[in-house]
Amino acid sequence: MGSGKDCTHWLAFVLSLHLYLGKQAWAELRYSVPEEVKEGTVVGNVAKDLGLEKSSLVARQFRVVSGSKETFFRVRPENGALEVRRKIDREALCEGSGACVMELKILVENPLEMHHVVVEITDVNDHSPSFTDKEQVFEIAEQSSPGTRFQLQAARDPDAGTNSVRTYTLTTNEHFELDVSQNDEEKIPFLVLKRPLDREQNRKHVLLVTAVDGGKPQKSSILNVTIIVLDSNDNRPTFSQDTYTVEIKENIPIGLSIAKVNATDPDEGTNGDIEYSLGKTLNKAHDIFELDKLSGLIKLKGPVDFEDSEIYKLDIHASDKGQPPLTGRCRVIVKIKDVNDNRPEIEVTSLSNKVSEDSKPGTVISLISVTDKDSGVNGKIISQISNDVPFELKPSYKENIYSVVTKEYLDREQVSFYKITITSTDCGDPPLSTLQTLNIQISDVNDNRPHFAQYPLNFYLLENNLAGQSIFSVSATDNDVNENAAISYSIVRAGIENDVTSFLNINSENGQISALKSFDFETLKSFQFQVVATDGGSPPLSSNVTVKVFILDQNDNAPVILYPVSSNGSAQGVEEIPRNIKAGDLVTKVRAYDADIGYNGWLLFSLQRVSDHSLFSLDRYTGQIRTLRSLMETDEAEHHLLVLVKDNGNVSLSATATVTVKLVEPKEAFAASDVKSAATVDEEDNVTFYLMITLGSVSLLFVISIIVLIAMQCSKSTEYTSKYLQETNYDGTLCHSIQYRSGDKRYMLVGPRMSIGSTIVPGSHANTLVLPDRRNTSGEPKAPNSDWRYSASLRAGGVMQSSVHMEESSVMQGAQGVLVQNWPTASSAADAEGGEVSPPMGAGVDSNSWHFRYGPGGPGAPPQHLKPGEVPPEAFIIPGSPAIISIRQNQGDDDKSDFITFGKKEEAKKKKKKKKDKKDKKDKGKDDDE
Repeated sequence: MGSGKDCTHWLAFVLSLHLYLGKQAWAELRYSVPEEVKEGTVVGNVAKDLGLEKSSLVARQFRVVSGSKETFFRVRPENGALEVRRKIDREALCEGSGACVMELKILVENPLEMHHVVVEITDVNDHSPSFTDKEQVFEIAEQSSPGTRFQLQAARDPDAGTNSVRTYTLTTNEHFELDVSQNDEEKIPFLVLKRPLDREQNRKHVLLVTAVDGGKPQKSSILNVTIIVLDSNDNRPTFSQDTYTVEIKENIPIGLSIAKVNATDPDEGTNGDIEYSLGKTLNKAHDIFELDKLSGLIKLKGPVDFEDSEIYKLDIHASDKGQPPLTGRCRVIVKIKDVNDNRPEIEVTSLSNKVSEDSKPGTVISLISVTDKDSGVNGKIISQISNDVPFELKPSYKENIYSVVTKEYLDREQVSFYKITITSTDCGDPPLSTLQTLNIQISDVNDNRPHFAQYPLNFYLLENNLAGQSIFSVSATDNDVNENAAISYSIVRAGIENDVTSFLNINSENGQISALKSFDFETLKSFQFQVVATDGGSPPLSSNVTVKVFILDQNDNAPVILYPVSSNGSAQGVEEIPRNIKAGDLVTKVRAYDADIGYNGWLLFSLQRVSDHSLFSLDRYTGQIRTLRSLMETDEAEHHLLVLVKDNGNVSLSATATVTVKLVEPKEAFAASDVKSAATVDEEDNVTFYLMITLGSVSLLFVISIIVLIAMQCSKSTEYTSKYLQETNYDGTLCHSIQYRSGDKRYMLVGPRMSIGSTIVPGSHANTLVLPDRRNTSGEPKAPNSDWRYSASLRAGGVMQSSVHMEESSVMQGAQGVLVQNWPTASSAADAEGGEVSPPMGAGVDSNSWHFRYGPGGPGAPPQHLKPGEVPPEAFIIPGSPAIISIRQNQGDDDKSDFITFGKKEEAKKKKKKKKDKKDKKDKGKDDDE
């Protein structure tokens, strides 16, 4: 029955518990109680803490519900106290140092309630620390270094918290100390060697290690520690220095010893034998240095370079041969001293190879940088341009960075290419240098006009040229290049009527000029025009030149007989002479004219047929017919003379005249002369009119010239006066002469005949005589300028009258660009009639000229390549001239009074006269002194 009643109560309890859980929350109380307390020790009043009525606790069956068999706590229903039912051992109940907690369930009924009570079992120091073994032995070699650790046994203490092992202590000694390492759950003691052991002093050490907990009172346990010192290699090799410092130059020879290290070991035997070795290095020291393992000598095995590494750190090991071997260490620091063994390096960072010649000063053409691997003074660099070029180095904001700039204006035409030599020198001892060459090409701009070599250009053209053919060419040069120097030529045309340029055509590419017509010297003697040369630049530049063309005469005109000319136009006439005429008297004169000039107009007369050779003679130069002897009664009354007149051209042209000479009685001759003069007046009106005009003009000039000549000669030495030379072998015609000096010789120019015995100057065609020098003078006569003109009408002895006119010297074109001068020819005429001007050598009035040509040679001789102003006086020749001209010498360079000039303008004469008056006074003073 009791059993059934208990089952009913248990079911009711479960149902009530479920109902209670569904409606109420559980309550929880926390208590703590030390372990090992006595039974019945009250932990706490649960009923009071839960707020339960003490009087109802029994009725409500207040109790502890536990599922375990061993219950350590119980409650008293009468007062609600929780007490210890039996002794509690925390170490047995809970292991470890964590909290030891027991959960209790307190149950009451009517109404059914369940409360949770947590009871923490706190530890008490009821255990002492304990070691597993009571003794621990260590064998330690005496070479063990201080700081060596040896692990000891750890003491065990089941108490928790501060009651467990708190610390270890060691008996006082000189060699060891105790070090405790905290593990996760326990503290581990270590025996630390604080001083080296020496077996020779003490071979065994006994120590006591005590483990102490933290309880109150403290509890402890002791461990016996025995240390046996083993005899071994207990002395390390020791170097004399910990660090060796060596300084060497980078150019030190390979194989040379640089340092020696030394280590000692107090051990004996193999324990004291030392070997040296190199430790591991990072800068390839093994390739550069080698160490003798026995002597410790360090040698240089490879080259050192300061630029690669300034310092080497060598770790040297010294090991003995003990077991185990001991090693000592030291460091050798090798410092490399810089030597000036690196030349400066020049790097061209940018370069403009072409520079325009119109670049302004300061134009940058290149950037360069200079470096030197050496350091200090050895790396200090001085850079400059070492050659003479219009460029300079300008430093930039950063050291050893330069720009190459132009320092002046460039001219490609003077220098088109530059080599800029840059020299960089360091400041080492000795200094090292580097050269860098920059090649700079100067590009062209169109800054030069076409240039003609001469201005003006003089060309000489033979008349009768073929129309359409090239006559000459002009050429200009341009200092520029390429299209800037491509020259085109054009003729400036006036566009007026009868413009000579309309007959000229020029090749624009080569300057070849061709004539579209043939020129005639007798119609046109010279003309000029302008040629323009234009280059191909942009913009184009041009220049012009005046081209003077001189037409040269050819022998294309035959002589024309002026006298005698009969009424029907034929060259024949009749001359009546009295029978009482004497030997040498003039019978008549044959006059002829040639439109050509020079040798082509130089006429020579000769008798082709004559009835009596012993009676008449003909002067070959003047055309005068004279008697050779007196007439006799037996001479025929009429004589016929055929006179041949020919010029002196290469291919001579000629004409003939027939003169009939009648011998009459003197009275008849005078009468016939009067009748003839009256009959021929009308026929010769035209010729006489022109002759009178010419005679008047020439006479006026002659008078003026004589006055000037007399005035000049009066103030000068008489040694250079003109004179007639009378020759015994001459037929009556007087010779004129011109005297002048050259060096130590005195020269005379003579007319048609030469004095017998005179010396002929070679190349003068028998017209220049060399006379003995009568005056010592150092001056040289100057060659006459080509623009002097001489005009004079000279009367010889009152019988022969001459007309002389020196025209402007014509210049012939020889080889390309070479000027030569024509030799002069002279012509004169004289007869018994005063005031009559005759053509030269019997030629016409228009041919009264002396034509000068500089240089030796005669008709047909090749032109001489002589420049104007360089003609010696001996080359100044006037062949066949009967004129009188004195050529003075002058010491002054700028005085143009060296020659007598005629025909100048009045203004020029006045200026010349003033200048000559001053000069004449000086010369007169000199002549007086002489």
